[in-house]
Amino acid sequence: MPPALADLFYDLHDRRLLPLVALVVVAIVAVPFLLSDSGSSSPPPAAVAATPANTTANRAARFTVTQVDPGLRVPRKRLAKRHAKDPFIQKFTQPPVSSEAPAAESASTSATVTETPTSLESSAPPAAPVIPIESPPPPSSAPAGGAAGSGTTVVTYTWAIDVKITKTTTKPDGSKERSEPESKEGIIPPATLPTKKTQVVAYIGVNPTTGKPLFLVGTEVTGVFGEAKCAAGTTTCQLLEMEPTFPETFALGEGGANYKINVLTVKRVPVQKSSASPE
Repeated sequence: MPPALADLFYDLHDRRLLPLVALVVVAIVAVPFLLSDSGSSSPPPAAVAATPANTTANRAARFTVTQVDPGLRVPRKRLAKRHAKDPFIQKFTQPPVSSEAPAAESASTSATVTETPTSLESSAPPAAPVIPIESPPPPSSAPAGGAAGSGTTVVTYTWAIDVKITKTTTKPDGSKERSEPESKEGIIPPATLPTKKTQVVAYIGVNPTTGKPLFLVGTEVTGVFGEAKCAAGTTTCQLLEMEPTFPETFALGEGGANYKINVLTVKRVPVQKSSASPE
């Protein structure tokens, strides 16, 4: 016995499958004989004579006759109303621009597109309208503020004030003497008031937030009376923000003079002009 069959036999013996294999082999051999014996013993069924009526009914049940129109399958008749078209023929064209019209006018006006009526059979999309783009003018070579080739003038501005100052002095007998109001115009910062010798206040400029003039209070001032706002200072006011048209009085101690300063207007004036040569 070959080694493979011997291994298979001993394997089936160990698993106790030899009776089952023998039964399967016997069934395979016996089933054809049993089927042949049962087929030969049964009597054949009686043949039923086919009548012409039954044959016609069976054929009618099995077949269905459908009428076919041959004209539907003829392409010449189905496509007789259509005409062949050349896909390379241009259908949508733009009208030519007249040569007599000036170039500027043709550039500023938009071009008109002639729309050709299309049918459902054409598949080409309509042409988009052509919109000309105007070219911007060339930039000027001349710098701002001067002619071509000249420099640029730079002007510097500052805030000037117009004030009216009145001096009041006290005589030994206790009477007061008031001088005539003195007007000063176009005072630009920094400037001391009322004079350089008598420095009661110093005008330093304008508050950029409120637009009101600012004054430094001199050390000889002992009292300030008026509607002005103290911008800096603890015990004594050192920086004063005055309201235009509202006078402010400054006292210079016992026996000293009093100065009433009234800011009339605040205006912007040019103070310096410089020319910058082009690079």
